[in-house]
Amino acid sequence: MSLVKLNIKGISYSQTQNGAYALILSEEVGDRKLPIVIGAFEAQSIAIALEKEITPPRPLTHDLFKNFSDRFHIKVKQVIIHKLVDGVFYSSIICERDEIEEIIDARTSDAIALALRFKAPIFTYKNILDKAGIQLKNTPKKKSRKQSQKEDAVIEELITGDPTPSSSSKEDYTTFTIKELNQMLDEAVANEDYEKAASIRDEISKRS
Repeated sequence: MSLVKLNIKGISYSQTQNGAYALILSEEVGDRKLPIVIGAFEAQSIAIALEKEITPPRPLTHDLFKNFSDRFHIKVKQVIIHKLVDGVFYSSIICERDEIEEIIDARTSDAIALALRFKAPIFTYKNILDKAGIQLKNTPKKKSRKQSQKEDAVIEELITGDPTPSSSSKEDYTTFTIKELNQMLDEAVANEDYEKAASIRDEISKRS
């Protein structure tokens, strides 16, 4: 079976599944998206790895695994989402040490969190993408922010079966100055509130 390379499009909070997040993967060549429901801790860990300007004061579990692997010269070569059963994705981490390759079973969210830290590619099989992939009709190649938000809402609805409520309940950072935002960002990181830190970082990035 042929492998399809995936990229991480983003993480969306599930308004209808308490404490759950939707990790959105997209095929590198093509328009299909692969949504995977993950837990809050794994979503936080993936978001931290994606947000390079946020450094936790203490290593998260996946950072610890990376440090441990580096110390003992273990490399993560790639991650493969190899099975889908009853809506649950199963993944394998392909590792190498002293030119000996090993395959380790892992939850997909953990495997992707590690792939980001090792800069390892993520793959799935074509038949899994054919089965679980989502392709939005008439998607323009260059999307505006509003179009991207609409696309995320459609994906959320397809995952949960319910429309995504308005995001007005989220904290509004638009009224703060850049100086205030940077202070809030430092405080959020110090308090290890990485979800809040990522939201503040997004607002800072929009103004850059």
